[in-house]
Amino acid sequence: MDKEGDDRYRPVVAQDNDRAVLEMSSLPRTTSASSTDSMKIEVGVQPKLKIRSVNKSLPNHEVANGSQSESKLELFGFDSLVNILGLKSMTGEQSPTPSSPRDSEDGSVTLEQHPKTAGMKLGTMMGVFLPCFQNIMGTIYFIRFSWIVGMAGIGEALVIVALCGSCTFLTSLSLSAIATNGAMKGGGPYYLIGRALGPEVGVSIGLCFFLGNAVSGSLYVLGAVETFLKSVPKARLFKETITKLNDTSAADPVSSPSLHDLQIYGIIVTISLSFVVFGGVRRINKVAPTFLVPVLFSLCSIYFGILLASKDSPAKGITGLRFRTFEKNWSSAYQPTNEAGIPDPKGERDWSFNELVGLFFPAVTGIMAGSNRSASLKDTQRSIPIGTLAATLTTSSVYLISVVLFGSLATREKLFSDRLLTATVAWPLPSLIYVGIILSTLGAALQSLTGAPRLLAAIANDDILPVLKYFKVADGSEPHTATIFTAFICMGCVVIGNLDLISPTTTMFYLLCYAGVNLSGFLLDLLDAPSWRPRWKYHHWSLSLLGASLCILIMFLISWSFTVVSLALASLIYYYVSLKGKAGDWGDGFKSAYFQLALRSLRSLGANQVHPKNWYPIPLIFCRPWGKLPENVPCHPKLADFANCMKKKGRGMSIFASIYDGNYHECAEDAKIACKHLSTYIEYKRCEGVAEIIVAPSMSDGFRAIVQTMGLGNLKPNIVVIRYPEIWRRENLTEIPATFVGIINDCIVANKAVVIVKGLDEWPNEYQRQYGSIDLYWIVRDGGLMLLLSQLLLTKDSFESCKIQVFCIAEEDADAGVLKADVKKFLYDLRMQADVIVISMKSWDSREDGETKQDESVEAFTAAQRRIASCLKEMKAKAEMDGMPLMADGKPVIVYENQVEKFLYTTLKLNSTILHYSRMAAVVLVSLPPPPLNHPAYFYMEYMDLLVENVPRLLIVRGYRKDVVTLFT
Repeated sequence: MDKEGDDRYRPVVAQDNDRAVLEMSSLPRTTSASSTDSMKIEVGVQPKLKIRSVNKSLPNHEVANGSQSESKLELFGFDSLVNILGLKSMTGEQSPTPSSPRDSEDGSVTLEQHPKTAGMKLGTMMGVFLPCFQNIMGTIYFIRFSWIVGMAGIGEALVIVALCGSCTFLTSLSLSAIATNGAMKGGGPYYLIGRALGPEVGVSIGLCFFLGNAVSGSLYVLGAVETFLKSVPKARLFKETITKLNDTSAADPVSSPSLHDLQIYGIIVTISLSFVVFGGVRRINKVAPTFLVPVLFSLCSIYFGILLASKDSPAKGITGLRFRTFEKNWSSAYQPTNEAGIPDPKGERDWSFNELVGLFFPAVTGIMAGSNRSASLKDTQRSIPIGTLAATLTTSSVYLISVVLFGSLATREKLFSDRLLTATVAWPLPSLIYVGIILSTLGAALQSLTGAPRLLAAIANDDILPVLKYFKVADGSEPHTATIFTAFICMGCVVIGNLDLISPTTTMFYLLCYAGVNLSGFLLDLLDAPSWRPRWKYHHWSLSLLGASLCILIMFLISWSFTVVSLALASLIYYYVSLKGKAGDWGDGFKSAYFQLALRSLRSLGANQVHPKNWYPIPLIFCRPWGKLPENVPCHPKLADFANCMKKKGRGMSIFASIYDGNYHECAEDAKIACKHLSTYIEYKRCEGVAEIIVAPSMSDGFRAIVQTMGLGNLKPNIVVIRYPEIWRRENLTEIPATFVGIINDCIVANKAVVIVKGLDEWPNEYQRQYGSIDLYWIVRDGGLMLLLSQLLLTKDSFESCKIQVFCIAEEDADAGVLKADVKKFLYDLRMQADVIVISMKSWDSREDGETKQDESVEAFTAAQRRIASCLKEMKAKAEMDGMPLMADGKPVIVYENQVEKFLYTTLKLNSTILHYSRMAAVVLVSLPPPPLNHPAYFYMEYMDLLVENVPRLLIVRGYRKDVVTLFT
């Protein structure tokens, strides 16, 4: 490539109406590194500091810190930018990373930080432990837990608590390890999963977890409203539902609040909490203790009441702590209930162990409440593991103790009928417990309504899904739009008004998120990349795998149908993100897994010869065509289409290589920019491949470097694809013949197959269906490459309507019948369907005088004779004048005129045969004649021009010394 900007990609005259050319030409040009001497970098700290790099002609050490005398690190070439960014990272001032994986790819860098607001950052206690504790000790514990103990019995209730607690504890260990492996931005588990398992998995699980948080907010709101209506019956707007107990010793009927009351009050409470959330972190921090203190007070009152139950005139059905009661309540008592949970032989709900797991699990799902607010924490690496694990262990202990206490406190009928048993036994006043329960559940709802919008805003800020752009927020701002959206989801679930219906739905979303966290920890710990250095040392990949397995097990225990639906929803989101999302690389664990898998695969492949059954084409697409491309189009548009035609069902790798003319030290940055352009173009053309740009003094030197060094082991490219230089004579480009012949000779020496495409501008894309035939002129043995290419073409939509014809060129005295039978048998054994046609061609020695006059290309033949004779005459005259032997292309030339005539005659006869039999063919494949030794490159181009004359679309193929097809299974 030339150094000039417009001529950087020298090659081809592309079609003006080609969609790829038109769209890629409209892309903005990226400023090359040579024009960035005055690049400005702003670092958004207070006060704002501007750094301008000075002229490149100055030595690096002279400008490092303002003067040469001030620099202490000139030996290492550090400049002021490196020093300042390094000091920022070492002092804990975290520079915000690009919100999207595609950001900050250009030459300029802008780092902005909003000034920190005093009082916004939280510590371990207020930021993690208390939100987790408040979420876990919520509605289920105060309103449903005693009923669960009555239904499952003490034994199975302990198993339920242990199973769910183990799941959350193992998840907390994985969460602690991932969260302490580096600085953590907002988004909580989404941020961790996305950076560990990739954007697609992160967004799919993150959105499901957002829904789980939003739905759980309605769970807590309904719990608070139900408790309020039971404690203040006069507040009811509609008549309550009275349920008479069947087959129980309790005499009093059970009343349940009206569904309409739950809906109206629930919507009012949700709106009120949303206004609190609108006030931001500062207001939430002021309100949260108001909701938290009653929780602690309620727990103490409940335990005091349990201990004093037998002495304090207990209500009917409460026995106090009795071993006899413990024995009676040890076993399970599963039975049908109505929608209010009251035992009824004709009830619509049929309970089992699995059902109770689904009902209870939301009680332990508050472990992410702290990580959801990671952007508001002072030190995420310290606060998240300590606060989360402390809250998990504390609440699990409370639940396990409460199972035994509730099971020993009251009869089973009382456990079934009294939904607010915690308030009944509380000491000193049950009415105070109602206040505590209401505030505790409201506090848990507040935490859900606080975490869910921030989670959605974090997903939107990463700019993966354009549809979420409305929820984006600036750094330090509150996610108001996301809060409104979350409130609407919460109110929608409140309208349903049934805790037992909402709870399993929430459970699935939470379990899906926990499984993602555990799989992230498993993958990162198992791969153990150099960047995996978590501060939390108490982790192991086996624990993460056990945690993920427990999550999946619990999901299927609860409901296989809900599990399938939730996994299908996550899969749909994953597929949508893959299609519509912006691609990027977050350094996730899958990339590390792919890298290690690639290394193992490469080692297993070794460097031995690949068996024909395992042979895949790995084309090296030489992007530099002969001529010029439209501005900002780094590769001929049809080269990518042709590269896709060499792959079966899109499987395989292509290497798109181009050459940048110049000095490496001067052009390295420009080459990097050109490589980015080429990569973008390959992605745009939907071609699986990688881009490589080589800086070299000339095209010949660059190609020789490419063909020797590109690839590793058996993953080196095995086919070189170049465009035939049709313009060399029209443009009078005298350097093309030597370069073209040199490329072919380099491929022969490097043992690479060669495919030269003539008529590239007319090559069909995937939407242009072709008819007719694919004609092969099989002249020399090429290991079956030509046959294989024809089969690969048939797998493409554009060529699937074509048939294959194999033309065998035989000498006139050969037995055509035997040759045809042998070729047909060979093709049959190869499982290839093709028509075989044997053509006898007279050799040079047996030709008749004047025979060439009958051929269509006689004018081209005569013109080539004249040009070669004129060139040879000039070469001889120059050699005689200089007193030197005959030279061309820097090497001695030995040319016999009879031999030149022979080559011209052979190519003429082959061209005439192609025009006679394959004028209507969709594409023609012909063997590539090797450049004759000691002939000038100009002569070879004349031979090739005569071969391709008037053939619109031609592939000239040369195999290499390896078979690419086999007869054997």
